[in-house]
Amino acid sequence: QVQLVESGGGLVQAGGSLRLSCTASGRTFSSYAMGWFRQAPGKEREFVAVISWGGGRTYYADSVKGRFTISRDNAKNTVYLQMNSLKPEDTAVYYCAAGAGSVPLVRYDYWGQGTQVTVSS
Repeated sequence: QVQLVESGGGLVQAGGSLRLSCTASGRTFSSYAMGWFRQAPGKEREFVAVISWGGGRTYYADSVKGRFTISRDNAKNTVYLQMNSLKPEDTAVYYCAAGAGSVPLVRYDYWGQGTQVTVSS
């Protein structure tokens, strides 16, 4: 079992930056690919980014490519999502997830509770 806890969300103006963190406990963190997803009000949850277990492979949704960066520190059991040049349409609850498989084809087995990101115009 893996427990995931997100942090770092908040309110930011358009054009600003935030860094989300997701800390894992339980089974070996470094054996899992880690992804970020988001869900805006009234919309389905959508993929944002994923990173391989070793950090060598990443994949992004087109909507965030060039603005967001996913990274991980296996010594700290933590995955990060650096979000720059934020737009109001990035407003959502952001979730991290852990899973198995080759990036980007990961099957996610564990999910966090989410952290709210609100971008004002």
